[in-house]
Amino acid sequence: MESKKSDINKLYIISVSVLTFALPVICTVAQILLNRATNLSFVLFGKWFIFSAVGLRLLVAGIKQTSDPAFTAKEIFHINNTEALPIVRELGFANICFGLIGIVSLFLPQWRIVSAFGSGLYYGIAGLQHLLKKPVGVNEKFALVTDILIFVLLLVYFITML
Repeated sequence: MESKKSDINKLYIISVSVLTFALPVICTVAQILLNRATNLSFVLFGKWFIFSAVGLRLLVAGIKQTSDPAFTAKEIFHINNTEALPIVRELGFANICFGLIGIVSLFLPQWRIVSAFGSGLYYGIAGLQHLLKKPVGVNEKFALVTDILIFVLLLVYFITML
Protein backbone atom coordinates (compact mmCIF):
# COMPACT_ATOMS: atom_id res chain seq x y z
CA MET A 1 0.00 0.00 0.00
CA GLU A 2 1.48 3.33 -1.02
CA SER A 3 1.52 6.21 1.44
CA LYS A 4 -0.42 9.36 0.74
CA LYS A 5 1.26 12.74 0.90
CA SER A 6 -0.83 13.59 3.97
CA ASP A 7 0.01 10.42 5.94
CA ILE A 8 1.71 11.09 9.24
CA ASN A 9 4.55 8.79 10.19
CA LYS A 10 4.19 8.89 13.97
CA LEU A 11 7.44 7.03 14.65
CA TYR A 12 9.35 9.60 12.58
CA ILE A 13 7.68 12.56 14.33
CA ILE A 14 8.23 11.05 17.80
CA SER A 15 11.86 10.03 17.22
CA VAL A 16 12.81 13.41 15.73
CA SER A 17 11.00 15.22 18.57
CA VAL A 18 12.76 13.19 21.25
CA LEU A 19 16.21 13.59 19.69
CA THR A 20 15.77 17.27 18.81
CA PHE A 21 13.86 18.63 21.79
CA ALA A 22 13.43 16.26 24.74
CA LEU A 23 16.82 14.55 25.04
CA PRO A 24 18.97 17.72 24.97
CA VAL A 25 16.81 19.29 27.69
CA ILE A 26 16.80 16.11 29.80
CA CYS A 27 20.59 15.71 29.50
CA THR A 28 21.20 19.38 30.32
CA VAL A 29 19.00 19.20 33.44
CA ALA A 30 20.56 15.86 34.45
CA GLN A 31 24.08 17.28 34.21
CA ILE A 32 23.07 20.26 36.36
CA LEU A 33 21.44 17.99 38.95
CA LEU A 34 24.35 15.54 39.01
CA ASN A 35 26.99 18.25 39.16
CA ARG A 36 25.76 21.04 41.39
CA ALA A 37 28.73 23.19 40.29
CA THR A 38 27.33 23.26 36.74
CA ASN A 39 25.11 26.21 35.91
CA LEU A 40 22.52 26.40 33.19
CA SER A 41 23.97 28.06 30.10
CA PHE A 42 23.47 28.06 26.37
CA VAL A 43 26.92 26.47 25.98
CA LEU A 44 25.91 23.59 28.26
CA PHE A 45 22.63 23.14 26.38
CA GLY A 46 24.58 23.37 23.10
CA LYS A 47 26.81 20.49 24.18
CA TRP A 48 23.81 18.20 24.59
CA PHE A 49 21.94 19.66 21.63
CA ILE A 50 24.86 18.93 19.30
CA PHE A 51 25.22 15.44 20.75
CA SER A 52 21.53 14.62 20.36
CA ALA A 53 19.94 16.77 17.62
CA VAL A 54 23.02 16.50 15.42
CA GLY A 55 24.90 13.41 16.55
CA LEU A 56 22.21 10.92 17.45
CA ARG A 57 19.57 12.25 15.06
CA LEU A 58 21.83 12.25 12.00
CA LEU A 59 23.41 8.91 12.91
CA VAL A 60 19.98 7.29 13.28
CA ALA A 61 18.75 8.97 10.08
CA GLY A 62 21.88 7.87 8.22
CA ILE A 63 21.52 4.27 9.35
CA LYS A 64 17.85 4.31 8.31
CA GLN A 65 18.68 5.90 4.94
CA THR A 66 21.44 3.40 4.16
CA SER A 67 19.44 0.36 5.27
CA ASP A 68 16.00 1.52 4.00
CA PRO A 69 16.41 4.37 1.50
CA ALA A 70 12.82 3.92 0.31
CA PHE A 71 11.55 5.32 3.62
CA THR A 72 13.20 8.73 3.12
CA ALA A 73 12.42 8.76 -0.58
CA LYS A 74 8.71 8.00 -0.06
CA GLU A 75 7.87 9.41 3.39
CA ILE A 76 9.88 12.64 3.29
CA PHE A 77 10.37 13.49 -0.38
CA HIS A 78 7.37 11.63 -1.87
CA ILE A 79 9.54 9.99 -4.52
CA ASN A 80 8.39 6.54 -5.56
CA ASN A 81 11.08 5.96 -8.19
CA THR A 82 13.59 3.29 -7.18
CA GLU A 83 16.27 5.04 -9.26
CA ALA A 84 16.49 7.64 -6.44
CA LEU A 85 17.40 5.07 -3.80
CA PRO A 86 21.20 5.10 -4.38
CA ILE A 87 21.15 8.90 -3.94
CA VAL A 88 19.22 8.59 -0.67
CA ARG A 89 21.69 5.92 0.46
CA GLU A 90 24.57 8.35 -0.21
CA LEU A 91 22.70 10.99 1.80
CA GLY A 92 22.67 8.39 4.56
CA PHE A 93 26.47 8.08 4.40
CA ALA A 94 26.79 11.86 4.82
CA ASN A 95 24.34 11.80 7.73
CA ILE A 96 26.32 9.03 9.44
CA CYS A 97 29.51 11.11 9.09
CA PHE A 98 27.92 14.33 10.43
CA GLY A 99 26.24 12.33 13.18
CA LEU A 100 29.50 10.74 14.32
CA ILE A 101 31.17 14.16 14.49
CA GLY A 102 28.34 15.33 16.76
CA ILE A 103 28.67 12.25 18.97
CA VAL A 104 32.46 12.52 19.21
CA SER A 105 32.05 16.18 20.18
CA LEU A 106 30.63 15.04 23.51
CA PHE A 107 34.09 13.67 24.33
CA LEU A 108 36.16 16.19 22.35
CA PRO A 109 34.66 19.63 23.12
CA GLN A 110 36.80 21.36 20.48
CA TRP A 111 34.81 19.44 17.85
CA ARG A 112 31.54 21.13 18.86
CA ILE A 113 32.16 24.32 16.92
CA VAL A 114 33.11 22.24 13.87
CA SER A 115 29.94 20.19 14.25
CA ALA A 116 27.84 23.33 14.76
CA PHE A 117 29.33 24.89 11.63
CA GLY A 118 29.13 21.91 9.26
CA SER A 119 25.88 20.47 10.53
CA GLY A 120 24.36 23.92 10.87
CA LEU A 121 25.03 24.60 7.19
CA TYR A 122 23.66 21.18 6.33
CA TYR A 123 20.43 21.71 8.29
CA GLY A 124 20.04 25.25 6.96
CA ILE A 125 20.46 24.22 3.33
CA ALA A 126 18.19 21.18 3.84
CA GLY A 127 15.55 23.40 5.44
CA LEU A 128 15.82 25.90 2.59
CA GLN A 129 15.43 23.08 0.08
CA HIS A 130 12.29 21.86 1.89
CA LEU A 131 10.95 25.43 1.87
CA LEU A 132 11.65 26.04 -1.82
CA LYS A 133 10.08 22.71 -2.72
CA LYS A 134 6.95 23.70 -0.77
CA PRO A 135 6.43 20.74 1.55
CA VAL A 136 3.32 18.75 0.70
CA GLY A 137 2.98 16.35 3.62
CA VAL A 138 3.07 16.56 7.37
CA ASN A 139 6.37 14.65 7.54
CA GLU A 140 8.07 17.03 5.13
CA LYS A 141 6.64 20.08 6.89
CA PHE A 142 7.93 18.71 10.19
CA ALA A 143 11.36 18.14 8.63
CA LEU A 144 11.31 21.75 7.37
CA VAL A 145 10.47 23.20 10.78
CA THR A 146 12.98 21.09 12.71
CA ASP A 147 15.74 21.65 10.14
CA ILE A 148 15.31 25.44 10.35
CA LEU A 149 15.11 25.39 14.15
CA ILE A 150 18.26 23.29 14.42
CA PHE A 151 20.02 25.59 11.95
CA VAL A 152 19.14 28.66 14.04
CA LEU A 153 20.27 27.07 17.32
CA LEU A 154 23.52 25.85 15.77
CA LEU A 155 24.14 29.29 14.27
CA VAL A 156 23.65 30.91 17.68
CA TYR A 157 25.96 28.31 19.26
CA PHE A 158 28.61 28.90 16.58
CA ILE A 159 28.47 32.68 17.01
CA THR A 160 28.54 32.31 20.82
CA MET A 161 31.67 30.18 20.63
CA LEU A 162 33.62 32.51 18.31
